Amino acid sequence: MKIASGAATGLGLGLLEWEWEFDMGQLGWMVDYLKGMMKPVMALAVVLMAVALSYAQRLRLEREMLYAIFRAFLQLSVIGFVLQFIFNSQNIGWIVLAYLFMVSVAGYTAGQRAKHVPRGKYIAGASILAGTAVTLFLLVLLNVFPFTPRYIIPVAGMMVGNAMAVTGVTMKRLRDDIRTQMNLVETALALGATPRQATFQQGKRALVIALSPVIDNAKTVGLISLPGAMTGLIMGGASPLEAIQLQIVVMNMLIGATTVSSIMSTYLCWPGFFTKAYQLEAKVFSSE
Repeated sequence: MKIASGAATGLGLGLLEWEWEFDMGQLGWMVDYLKGMMKPVMALAVVLMAVALSYAQRLRLEREMLYAIFRAFLQLSVIGFVLQFIFNSQNIGWIVLAYLFMVSVAGYTAGQRAKHVPRGKYIAGASILAGTAVTLFLLVLLNVFPFTPRYIIPVAGMMVGNAMAVTGVTMKRLRDDIRTQMNLVETALALGATPRQATFQQGKRALVIALSPVIDNAKTVGLISLPGAMTGLIMGGASPLEAIQLQIVVMNMLIGATTVSSIMSTYLCWPGFFTKAYQLEAKVFSSE
């Protein structure tokens, strides 16, 4: 009986030890994550400096600064865990789902900027989807990037973010310019011009203004500041030559995606600006 009892006790201790090792193995990623967060936490010192300066200058931005940093920390932490899951799963469905989620959020945000454009959120979402999808398809087809989560999701995120900004500016500027020059547009319509012909100059101006920052950024890349993708690679240990190769690809795809998205948005906006009788829709241009 003593032998059996000793064996049972030894077996129980062995099981407890195995369970402890298993739990620690399962939680190893969490320990590594918490250790890695020490540097971001220490970097809060510069935020506290900004908060102190805001308080000293009575800007009343302290609460907003702290809220913004807390929200950024929370959002980036969540997306980090989500991306880790997607990268480990290697499932195409998760890639598509993550991409559509980014496009949906970007479409909503760009539509908010152009809030007076009829169906602005849907137009922005469709335009961003078209521009980024075409660009992604070409990059994968040309074997510039493999169709894996580690490449597609970051690349899609960069394109969607830039397309969102350009599309929102294009839509807002187009509507505002037409509102400012309603007399010219109505005169052109009265003389037999189609809605597109009557607002061609306004659409052209909106596209030029929206795309100019992207083009200017490409002109000065590496001269004024090092872009994020290039900086991340260099800090991660890649050689500068490898980093610039990727950055050139990034600049190319950003110009392509933003151009397609912005042009698409102008075409989708025009029907909402005019009635079926080819007259300006008064309710669209009545508010500031």
